Amino acid sequence: MTNENLSKRDLARIWHPCSQMSEYLFGKLPLIPIKRGEGVWLYDYDGNRYLDAVSSWWVNLFGHGEPRIAEAIAKQARELEHCIFAGYTHEQAIRLAERVTAIAPKGLNRVFFADNGSAAIEVAIKMAFHYFLNRGENRPLAISLTNSYHGETLGALAAGDSALYKKVYAPLLIQTRSAKSPALFPQDEALADMRRLLEENGGKTCAVIIEPLVQCAGDMAMYEPNYLTTLRELCDEFGAALIADEIAVGFGRTGTMFACEQASISPDFMTLSKGLSGGFLPLSLVLTSDEIYETFCLDDYGEKTFLHSHSYTGNPIACAAANATLDIFDDRDVIGDNKTKASQIADRLSKIAKNERVANVRQKSMIAAFDVIGGNRKGRDLTICVTREALKRGVILRPLGKTVYIMPPYIIDKAQIDFLFDAIEDTLKAI
Repeated sequence: MTNENLSKRDLARIWHPCSQMSEYLFGKLPLIPIKRGEGVWLYDYDGNRYLDAVSSWWVNLFGHGEPRIAEAIAKQARELEHCIFAGYTHEQAIRLAERVTAIAPKGLNRVFFADNGSAAIEVAIKMAFHYFLNRGENRPLAISLTNSYHGETLGALAAGDSALYKKVYAPLLIQTRSAKSPALFPQDEALADMRRLLEENGGKTCAVIIEPLVQCAGDMAMYEPNYLTTLRELCDEFGAALIADEIAVGFGRTGTMFACEQASISPDFMTLSKGLSGGFLPLSLVLTSDEIYETFCLDDYGEKTFLHSHSYTGNPIACAAANATLDIFDDRDVIGDNKTKASQIADRLSKIAKNERVANVRQKSMIAAFDVIGGNRKGRDLTICVTREALKRGVILRPLGKTVYIMPPYIIDKAQIDFLFDAIEDTLKAI
């Protein structure tokens, strides 16, 4: 098999996500068949290797082919591949729920299983609305932040604020409100806008949903933890639930196991996915409190029951992958090691910052980003150019418009960090 042969077969049948297929069909972007992965590297069928600087859409924490996770999956597949999760259970799910609630912010003692990030957001919003309904309150409104992204299913899309994803489907979406993001506006102004919306819609608002510290799909826009501290107080004052979308930032990305820890707050709901299974299998969790859970346990099978499911809820193999991922956190000082690597990344970022085409350099531990300015290339043309030039240098980047970011696997070493930034510097020269 060759790259060319497989690409032709792919383009004859497959519709890829978040892609304008004409860019592949007419050669603006290469479609690269990947044969295998090892550590930070992905290898194609022609023998080329690429440093996966984006952790394959932010999921791969400990490198491709991590043997402990792979073996846990194989062992579980031989024992129990799946069973219905309504009325039945298994040890992997129980153990995972126990372990995640033990490390989560205080009070998040209940776990609901789903299979991807968007589904987890849908679950959290439905739960928040239903919780108030169970208490006799009809609160159909959610408030999120400008520049936010929470997924692409209809409920999750409604909660976000990205016109690129949302505009076409606006007629299908539930109504939400957007408060100014502290990543784009002064914090006092952002908090005042949130207060205004809660005052205007307090009795209608079931939840405020935020991405703690980093609005990842929103061009990696970053803000400080003390915004979350005051936001928690506002939600308490107006009686709205706080949903922390930690799907992208959880499991150590921002320097603590969960980003909310840096503000010393506990949300009412926390959604987890991506790194949860180490990048091996789709799985997501929604964590919430005993208080919220108990309002759904007060009736016969009916309107107070949370009737949400999918066929693969609590899949044992995915849970085994997640437990193996947590085993690695238990056995290694992952957060401590990341601090060292984040410092090495910061050193190289400081050099990048001197480039006249670079602005707004920013970093939260193992997430780093900068904007490309000037030059003739703009918008999608810039994105395509950066992607192509980085690939020529053996690096996978997926810019967000003018924003170039890295979110590498935690196992990246100093030599690989240097290789990555050398490639980025050469890419900037080439464009």
